[in-house]
Amino acid sequence: MISLEEARSRILSQLHPTGAETVALAAGWNRVLARSVLARLTQPPADVSAMDGYAVRAADAVGGAMLRLAGEAPAGRPFAGAVGSGEAVRIFTGGFVPEGADAILIQEDARAEAGNIQVVEGVKQGQWIRRRGLDFAEGAELLPVGRRLTARDIGLAAAGNHPWLVVHRRPRIGILATGDEIALPGEALPSGGIVSSNAHALAALVASAGGEASILPIAPDDAEAIASLASGGGHDLLVTTGGASVGDHDLVQKALGTRGFALDFWNIAMRPGKPLIWGRLGATPVLGLPGNPVSAMVCATVFLLPALARMQGLPDAAPPTIRALAGVDLPENDRRADHLRATLALDAQGEWIATPAGRQDSSMLAVLARADGLILRAPHAPALAKGGAVEVIALAALGV
Repeated sequence: MISLEEARSRILSQLHPTGAETVALAAGWNRVLARSVLARLTQPPADVSAMDGYAVRAADAVGGAMLRLAGEAPAGRPFAGAVGSGEAVRIFTGGFVPEGADAILIQEDARAEAGNIQVVEGVKQGQWIRRRGLDFAEGAELLPVGRRLTARDIGLAAAGNHPWLVVHRRPRIGILATGDEIALPGEALPSGGIVSSNAHALAALVASAGGEASILPIAPDDAEAIASLASGGGHDLLVTTGGASVGDHDLVQKALGTRGFALDFWNIAMRPGKPLIWGRLGATPVLGLPGNPVSAMVCATVFLLPALARMQGLPDAAPPTIRALAGVDLPENDRRADHLRATLALDAQGEWIATPAGRQDSSMLAVLARADGLILRAPHAPALAKGGAVEVIALAALGV
């Protein structure tokens, strides 16, 4: 068995970012930039008012002063003239500050009187003015290469006058579930059969991480059928589930071997998920996950998510963790890195408490669905008393 860290490193070393494509701004959410976004204009383009009120000369706008109203400057219709001594121009939020004005007297501090305004409370020079370029200047980098775009980023790109964005193409992931015993949700189950949950769970994980998943037809326990479905092509990565172990019906390696599959490694010192395959079928990398649903999802969290990040030009480190305190005593660990399904709760001191489920069987998908995180236990970790510090992969933060 190789270590989890070595396995992840070997997987990531053989993957590369997808090419670039141009998409409409509205389609940019959750995509990863392949080209930085530079401002195509200055924002704001001129000094503008931050409030509704009056553009004035601060030296004139002292408490009790009476100023002549010379015009108005609503947003989108700048005042054509200049503010002279003893004058004021009615202005609204976003309106361009007229020449000659150096402050905004907010309307709450003024009283309108038949073509004039009386200053109730004076202003200081520069008050309530947003200076030209306060947000950004033309040519400034707004969003860097390798950034996964949020709704806020889309708004910033729009403000920078970008109708199109250059992003990495979504990685195309083929998902092939194998086994005579499985059927798709809603189909009639074969004798002794079960519903296949892995393919749909993995497709959802791929989508949440920015990839494009294709669920292939279920492959029976037949080497030729598996090989035929796996060789369909057009995928940046093929993910199989089931058939990764050494039983008589675990046929993935044997089946792919008939099509020239080159195995890199198999068998990892982790739990759940010991039987995991990594190799290449022609130009297509293949990640073979275990068939047990919890094992498949834990391995997808540990290996597939960093792989998807790598293929989109994102940092491809291990899933981030949070610090928590063990909610129960934890026994000494064996030679495999453990991933304990656990709930998280905040205590009165604001510390996360991670409490593992009482049963950790790799077939129990309901336990995984109720879990908030995975407590990480290193190989040969010593026993840990309740309240000891642990590292936890928070699942919701990863979209799992």
